[in-house]
Amino acid sequence: MTSFTSSSGWHRLAFLALGVLAADQVTKFAVEKLTSTGSLRTLIPGLLNLVHTTNSGVAFGLGADSETPWLTPLLIVFSVGVIALLLWLLATGRAGGWLGQIGLALILGGAAGNVLDRVLRGSVTDFIDFHVGSHHWYTFNLADSAIVCGAGLVVLELFRDWRRHAHHERSFN
Repeated sequence: MTSFTSSSGWHRLAFLALGVLAADQVTKFAVEKLTSTGSLRTLIPGLLNLVHTTNSGVAFGLGADSETPWLTPLLIVFSVGVIALLLWLLATGRAGGWLGQIGLALILGGAAGNVLDRVLRGSVTDFIDFHVGSHHWYTFNLADSAIVCGAGLVVLELFRDWRRHAHHERSFN
């Protein structure tokens, strides 16, 4: 199993996570400074808009309308726990092979970007409005994209390992 857990590999994963965090924060800063909340700009008609929204809830806007005062602190604590777990998995070499390690580094950078928003602003800035015709997906940001892509890489590695294991088992039967 190929691994990035060597000293130079760990640095590459840290650089990837920090790159995701930086790109996420730069794009959110640009959206916040160059557009007003609620604005909409069509980028690709019928497919992609740039909007400026905020989300004080969890993924897909769940809980965004909640007036519960402990929601944001709870989300911050949960996110910091996830970040600590991801750091531990990556630093100790328990993140699997190279696909899993890259995937977890992407998730780490995305989680750090969204938790930084919550700490600084109390909500997450979203701006990518992907849609097909009138069917819109929830508005998201680069951190969310990194988290989804990272999760996809982790699942891909798990599936690849499962297939390899299943093939190995069949060759012994």
